[in-house]
Amino acid sequence: MLTSEEGLNKGKDGRYEAGLKTAILYARVSTDEQARSGHSLAQQIEALRAYTTREGYEILEEVKDPGQNGASLERPGMDRVRDLVAAGGVSVVLAQDRDRFAREPAYHYLLRKEFVEHGTKLRALNDRGDNTPEGELTDGILDQLAKFERAKIAERTRRGRLRRAEEGKIVGNKVPNYGFRFNDTRDNYVVNPDAMAVVRRIFHAVGIGGESLAGVKKAFDGAHVPTPGGARFWSRIFLRRLILDDVYKPHTFEEISEIVSPQVAARLDSGKRYGVWWYGRNRVTKHQVAESFADGTRYRRKSKSVPKPRTEWIGVPVSDSGIPREWVDAAREAIKDNRRTSNSGARFWELSGGIARCGVCNSRMQATSVSTHSAHPGYYYRCAKRWQDGKDAAQTRRL
Repeated sequence: MLTSEEGLNKGKDGRYEAGLKTAILYARVSTDEQARSGHSLAQQIEALRAYTTREGYEILEEVKDPGQNGASLERPGMDRVRDLVAAGGVSVVLAQDRDRFAREPAYHYLLRKEFVEHGTKLRALNDRGDNTPEGELTDGILDQLAKFERAKIAERTRRGRLRRAEEGKIVGNKVPNYGFRFNDTRDNYVVNPDAMAVVRRIFHAVGIGGESLAGVKKAFDGAHVPTPGGARFWSRIFLRRLILDDVYKPHTFEEISEIVSPQVAARLDSGKRYGVWWYGRNRVTKHQVAESFADGTRYRRKSKSVPKPRTEWIGVPVSDSGIPREWVDAAREAIKDNRRTSNSGARFWELSGGIARCGVCNSRMQATSVSTHSAHPGYYYRCAKRWQDGKDAAQTRRL
């Protein structure tokens, strides 16, 4: 168990002297842990406060890192802790568990050595060793075992999802495809009649009516048809992805039997048609990037998605959308030569690097154009977040 550490006394001149024990409390929770609420920040801080009260520490500061992954030291809260330690006068930095500091043993070693140079200890309530070489060896072994266990859990989760998909069940979807809703067991789809009626209009307008994606967007926006995610306007990117999604395309039993396993096919009705929801189409990697600003460093999560070979996709049969096959084929034929819709819409200009950020909230600016009576429309970068909130948006105009 963690033992108390001697610290420093704060004298009348504000400096620290030997005797008083001072502590910085550190709590971290990742986004996934926030969702599971297993390691709440409040619970961690409460446990740390109880320990410091019992052991007679003076708390210098409580530092929290909400939504931060422990696989990196690039965290706003951890940067604050390191700055406080470097300033001196800190006896110990406390966390509830060792993996709150970092999930990699090497980072534990780095922090521990860095803090020792300033006379500060790195301690967690679940430490098993002491300050002896043997104690450090014990904690190091426990860190490696914890890392191994996390790797096993991650691999077990991945294989579990893969197995569920091979069994003909939808996995990992937080929001169902537009036009569907989850069944009672949340492992497949049933049709949402109201939303699917809008999907039918899209396929009919493009496939049978000859409308362009821009035309459908304009018509829906003008008629104030609600968007799937509650956005203000419809997106051509969304419309294109919807038309190309096999979940809306009716497949015969024979076609489905070539996609799924014999065990899954045996549970299907040979007289019905089914859509296909694909599992494992992309390989997603995530990492944290640091950005420097005038007021300090900020961090954001960055994802990279790489398509997998089609042979690695796993098809899951879902309820027939009810949209005629000829509508789907005609709509896909109509857009097959379309260029992929750009996030910048009709913009032909851009600032250096193509990125601008709002000076108020630091959100990524979006391109927009404003029609005028002159021959040249106005082109702007606009903060979509502040604009949707009804606030004055920070805008940059390129002349």
